Amino acid sequence: MKKMVGVVSLFVLALLCVIPAAAQSTGSVKGICRDMEGKPIVGATVEFVSVDSGQKRSLKTNNKGEYFSLGFSPGKYNVTLLRDGQVADKVNNFPVSLDENTLDFDLKKAQVQAAEQQGISAEQLKKMQEQQAKVSKENDVIKQLNEKLNAANTATQAGDFDTAIAQLTEATQMDGNRDLLWFKLGDAYRNSATKQSDPAEKTKRYSEAVVDYQKAIDLKQKALETDAKKAPDAEKQIAAYYNNMAEAYAKQGKVDDAVKSYASAAQADPPGTPQYLFNTGAVLTNANRVDEAIAAFDKVIAADPNKADAYYWKGVNLVSKATTDNKSGKVVPAPGTEEALNKYLELQPTGAYADGAKGMIQYIGGTIETSYGKSKKATKK
Repeated sequence: MKKMVGVVSLFVLALLCVIPAAAQSTGSVKGICRDMEGKPIVGATVEFVSVDSGQKRSLKTNNKGEYFSLGFSPGKYNVTLLRDGQVADKVNNFPVSLDENTLDFDLKKAQVQAAEQQGISAEQLKKMQEQQAKVSKENDVIKQLNEKLNAANTATQAGDFDTAIAQLTEATQMDGNRDLLWFKLGDAYRNSATKQSDPAEKTKRYSEAVVDYQKAIDLKQKALETDAKKAPDAEKQIAAYYNNMAEAYAKQGKVDDAVKSYASAAQADPPGTPQYLFNTGAVLTNANRVDEAIAAFDKVIAADPNKADAYYWKGVNLVSKATTDNKSGKVVPAPGTEEALNKYLELQPTGAYADGAKGMIQYIGGTIETSYGKSKKATKK
């Protein structure tokens, strides 16, 4: 009997040593999030905020639009579905118990319920849904286009213009009604042309750039005619398109087309006329059309008397018109040469072309006037 008592004692002791199971003090939450088309919303945020404590917990949806989490204290929660940082739906006072709690988000059903509460008819709701679907599709396209633009910009900065061309070409195929895409594609072709060793390929790329710039111009002009309020800077953008088109023409040796394009830029953006005229003078200078270049720089000076470079390049063209006296052998400069070069030195005494200006003045036998056109000091009143 003593042995039996010992066994019972040991059994009782064993029971006393058993650790009791912990009582469950938290619950879990889960759900599926679907968009207006019934598709899973991937990467959305489901935010739970405790009504009692204000504690916030954010959960992410997976590739199936699902979310799940353990460790939620019982109580009521305000739950918000966030998509791309924007509130897509919201449920207030959602009760969380110690069990598994399910809260699904269906944006289409939620909209139907909201419409019924507001007295919106089925036909009106359908139109709203169609408009929202259109906006959603547009936003998706814009997102993809921005990705293409960013990739093209990165490639351009690295000097990889062929990759930029590929990205922008795909973008124009996705949506060919955006002038900026054609402008960027034109720039990519124009910049890539300088890297081509084959003259035919170089010419081809400049020609392609011109075509793309023209598409950009046509689209922007159409937008401006449709609604000027939506495109307040359209004129300046059109001018920029014409300006770059002119450069592509000039690189092909099509000087007259370049001059016309600069004139169109000035017409679109009158405040920028001095710069477009200066660019015209530069193209004419490179084409050795001296008299036309001088006339262009004179127009620049008339529009902006302080544009130093215009005086310098006017002087360069005038120097090319210098002659040599048969008897004395001295250089006979064209009228106004010395004045133009000295005016540059007055405005830019240590400018990029200062040494060149001084050298040309000496070549024509002129005098460097460091005080040329020196203005009087303003007197205090």
